[in-house]
Amino acid sequence: MASGTFADAGADLELVGIQKRFPGFTAIEHLDLSIPAGSFFALLGPSGCGKTTTLRLVAGLEEPTAGSILIGGTDVTQQKAFQRPVNTVFQSYALFPHMTVLENVAFGLRRRKIADPVGKAHEALRLVELDHLAARKPQQLSGGQQQRVALARAIVNKPALLLLDEPLGALDLKLRRQMQLELKTIQEEVGLTFLHVTHDQEEAMTMADTIAVMNKGRIEQMGAPEVLYELPKTAFVANFLGQSNLFTGPVIGSTSTSITVDVAGHRVIVPADRAHRHAGEVTIGVRPEKMWLHRKAPAEAADRNIMGPGRVIDVSFSGVSTQYLVAVPYIGTLIVFAQNMAFGPVADVGDEVWLDWHVEHGFGLEDEPVPGAGPRFAADTDTRSIAAQRRESLVTELEEA
Repeated sequence: MASGTFADAGADLELVGIQKRFPGFTAIEHLDLSIPAGSFFALLGPSGCGKTTTLRLVAGLEEPTAGSILIGGTDVTQQKAFQRPVNTVFQSYALFPHMTVLENVAFGLRRRKIADPVGKAHEALRLVELDHLAARKPQQLSGGQQQRVALARAIVNKPALLLLDEPLGALDLKLRRQMQLELKTIQEEVGLTFLHVTHDQEEAMTMADTIAVMNKGRIEQMGAPEVLYELPKTAFVANFLGQSNLFTGPVIGSTSTSITVDVAGHRVIVPADRAHRHAGEVTIGVRPEKMWLHRKAPAEAADRNIMGPGRVIDVSFSGVSTQYLVAVPYIGTLIVFAQNMAFGPVADVGDEVWLDWHVEHGFGLEDEPVPGAGPRFAADTDTRSIAAQRRESLVTELEEA
């Protein structure tokens, strides 16, 4: 690939007190966000959480009801989309079908009368390893290749900030995983600031340096992928970023290094530095892959939590692992992931089993899950509408040319 000198360094992005209201509902309640220059930042959340609205605000496709947007320290809140140092890569790519790959990448440079548009387009294509297909039309390329062309077209303009609007959603699983690694590599080489908006947890954890998990118009938790996964602060983060077994009960003992929680008669120990609350009614949890399944009651040990007996109610084979659903009286249904080390399941439906896990793998939340809580805001605009607007804009530019 090309050297890291290809593009200028990215700029930092800062959102200050952002609020966005539409007639009848609020998409973003109050949002403060700071993204360092040159980072790969993922805004992760379910449909309706406000992430797409946030992207539209940064891109200049929407105006905030309140608050400011700063890129590289410059307030761009009142600037139109074309005035901002921002480019967007969409899920639908929006390539001109009648143009060659090279012409698609050079189009924006020619419109802006940038010197040597063809040379710069070739350089961008070399970066995404597609220069050998420069003479082809988009319909002659695979989905992954079209995605790379769209990325080259965005990067060639040297934006301070590159927005990725669920760009891999149209690809098959294997190609999507390959593109995740390639996007991360490209971002590191060109040094731009990437803001990736997605609902795919695995995609965000694979590529991003920092993830902000968004829910109902606000950020629930932000940090490095491994921190969010290992130490979620809220029930929403614990269950959205992977799966979790959560338990609620009173703290019945504590030391300088741990707390002990009574979970329906089971004494469960959690390290103090992995728990956000140390007294009163608390919610604690453990990830399914951290748990072990036993056909007999395991021996008591100071460094392990034991739960059971329970009854296996479902066994689901998924290749590298098997998922077990275990009903434990007075606690509920727990999930266990067991790596497939031998042929056949560890336990069958109807079997009596016990569960245990290392104390150091538990975590404690700041909040408690609220059963039956509904969505606070209505769903935001579908990401496809942004691509449609962008396509119309490009077609207009082409007709004018």
